[in-house]
Amino acid sequence: MEVEKFDAIIVGAGLAGLAAAYTLAQEGLEVLVLERGDYAGAKNVTGGRLYLNPIRDMFPDLWKKAPLERFIAREEVAIVAKERSLTMSYCGEELRQEPYQSYSILRAKFDRWLAKQAERKGAMLVTKSRVDDVIIDNGQVVGVIAGGEELHADVVIACDGVMSLVAEKAGLRKPGNPRDFAVGFKEVIELDPTVIEDRFGLNGNEGAARLYMGEVTKGKFGGGFLYTNKESLSLGIVVGIKDLTEGEQVQAPSLLDDFKQRPEVASLIRGGQTVEYSAHVIPEGGLKALTKLYGNGILVAGDAAGLSMNIGVTVRGMEYAMASGYLAAQAVLKARETGQFNASQLAVYELLLKDSFVMKDFQNFKDAPAALDNPRFFTVYPEMVTTMMSELYAVGAGPKERIYPTLKKHLTIRELWDMLGDLRKVRKI
Repeated sequence: MEVEKFDAIIVGAGLAGLAAAYTLAQEGLEVLVLERGDYAGAKNVTGGRLYLNPIRDMFPDLWKKAPLERFIAREEVAIVAKERSLTMSYCGEELRQEPYQSYSILRAKFDRWLAKQAERKGAMLVTKSRVDDVIIDNGQVVGVIAGGEELHADVVIACDGVMSLVAEKAGLRKPGNPRDFAVGFKEVIELDPTVIEDRFGLNGNEGAARLYMGEVTKGKFGGGFLYTNKESLSLGIVVGIKDLTEGEQVQAPSLLDDFKQRPEVASLIRGGQTVEYSAHVIPEGGLKALTKLYGNGILVAGDAAGLSMNIGVTVRGMEYAMASGYLAAQAVLKARETGQFNASQLAVYELLLKDSFVMKDFQNFKDAPAALDNPRFFTVYPEMVTTMMSELYAVGAGPKERIYPTLKKHLTIRELWDMLGDLRKVRKI
């Protein structure tokens, strides 16, 4: 009996998988995308921000009609202590100029739309389809087993998320180290657009992005985030899995509940209705924790490859996913010219990544995970900074202390020495 064979099978209809499918299908290849969820985007969780500039030219026909939410016109960071906080806001004219640098997005909406674009190019999408294994013949991946059915292809692209079963079955990854992963909890909170604009000082389609660090994770590695959408807010907490299992035990889901009750957050979400709740494991190990990217008959892209990065002031992943999907497709097209899909031919994928912004970013920020894995950033510094601000603004019954002595008493020789040590690590970022 003749076995049905595709040019490419893509496992996972997230941004990486759909970007690969879109790119291959528009070149006329027969592409099958297998998605475990009820629809593309059903199982995809993210804070909700996409940086367009790095990938704008890869998909020039997509952005005019893409269901983007608000362009980010205001960048904010909140340093949160137990009883107080300090929020810093940056507004720059370059953020308000087209083409806009980044947008908030809702993945359930965006991914379904992107799936339709891939299907219009000719890709076949099958949802509610779980891939249980890969088919290996003479040391080369030649297909997958889904729902008990064998499906064959010249090449398989694993885009099945951070705990990629496909990459593991193909021998490209091993169970990871807890320090290289975090878990995120997110709610989408519905609010009237005018309320959002008034509370955040926005005009029209402008949006704001705010990151929180410190007490929001009870002093553990991680932070909070808030993004404004057109008619909702994306609010969430991310905390390192290693930290959750060490030291004082905290119930991870309760972090989000406590976060919402903080006065700095409660006033922003007041009157809103939670319409979505989700949780997800996130790769945060950086360069040293990346999965092997290719093998005989297989490529790995997106979260499955570990392509997500936290450098404190920005958290990125979606543009890496789309770029890696696009470059994986380019590698398949190059291999197709030779008719060979072994590791030596597919190795061009790694070269393409290294020549792109993706691996250049990971190389530039290879020391970020180690530098940020410092409890002082989440305990000592938030308390110190906010206490100093409290005393600077305090006006008591008696005379007010001068500014310099007020600050100096918090910056002892020992504290300055510790800060210098931390600064040495941060200098590598």
